[in-house]
Amino acid sequence: MVAVEVVKVADELKNTYDVVVIGGGAAGLSGALMLARSRRSVVVIDAGAPRNAPASGVHGLLARDGIPPAELVARGRAEVRGYGGQVVSGEVDAVTREESTREESGGFQVALADGRTVRARRLLLATGLVDELPDIPGLRSRWGRDVLHCPYCHGWEVRDQAIGVVGSGPLSVHQALLFRQWSDDVTFFPHTLPSPSGEEAEQLAARGIRVVDGEVASLEIVEDRLVGVRLGDGGVVEREALAVAPRMVAHAGLLARLGLRPVEHPSGGGEHIPSDATGRTEVSGVWVAGNVTDLAAQVGSAAAAGATAAAHINADLIAEETRQAVAARARGEMPFSPELESRVCEAVLGSRRHGL
Repeated sequence: MVAVEVVKVADELKNTYDVVVIGGGAAGLSGALMLARSRRSVVVIDAGAPRNAPASGVHGLLARDGIPPAELVARGRAEVRGYGGQVVSGEVDAVTREESTREESGGFQVALADGRTVRARRLLLATGLVDELPDIPGLRSRWGRDVLHCPYCHGWEVRDQAIGVVGSGPLSVHQALLFRQWSDDVTFFPHTLPSPSGEEAEQLAARGIRVVDGEVASLEIVEDRLVGVRLGDGGVVEREALAVAPRMVAHAGLLARLGLRPVEHPSGGGEHIPSDATGRTEVSGVWVAGNVTDLAAQVGSAAAAGATAAAHINADLIAEETRQAVAARARGEMPFSPELESRVCEAVLGSRRHGL
């Protein structure tokens, strides 16, 4: 095995980067790692509010199943920094476009809430999403513990328990059918939705899922454990875990000045930023990865999407740099050479980019 010499860089914002990654979860850090290994100058700006922070562990992630979310982020940050990338704490307030030239795409000015600004040639947005939960007392405080949403993330941990599913949107019956895979004791609470009828009612009955009508008023908690669901009529249905499908809304308001706004997801489960398979958006120079574009992405798929987007960002930068080199050669300037590239990059980025 060939040893890799890594370079550590102080986490102070410079004026300009090849790529600014906004969001330091699995998608953002994976993208930054790929870019740093591609010898790109890259900084991750992270507000430090991960969606999965309440969860005890990340599940379904090969070779890291059950790892605490904070530990996964810490490992990812260390790997990015080890290759010369930066991770800086901060909240991005707005992003604006710079003018483009014939040979160079317009860059971006990234403004942080604390007044700092930085320039980026390309952007990778990996800010995730916001879970909008039903307004049921006690629900938010149990989120990620015994109030869940994804059976693939948490189903094993609540297997064979008494599970309740609260109706909250168009995917709620589907969610109840999913959780039936992990327990034969599943109760569906339509809550404020109409009681299931027709094909949905038949499906629930066929799988032995009980339907209890009536609005959910609150959760019953004893010694920091969910023990039941209290209905509006005062009745309590004993439950050990509760599933709810939140409305998921992309956290992307900071891109409004670029004309890039969330739109309704085809699933009806919330709003996302549309992109192609590589993460490229309709705004030139902006890529997205993770839950900001794919509402259902788990940690592993979000990380993969970040790496994919990063590879295409690097290819896009190479294409631009090649156009610049061709234009310079046509003007009779010094032809391209590794030595020339090294001198130019040292002037802009410092000698670390070439390992000197």
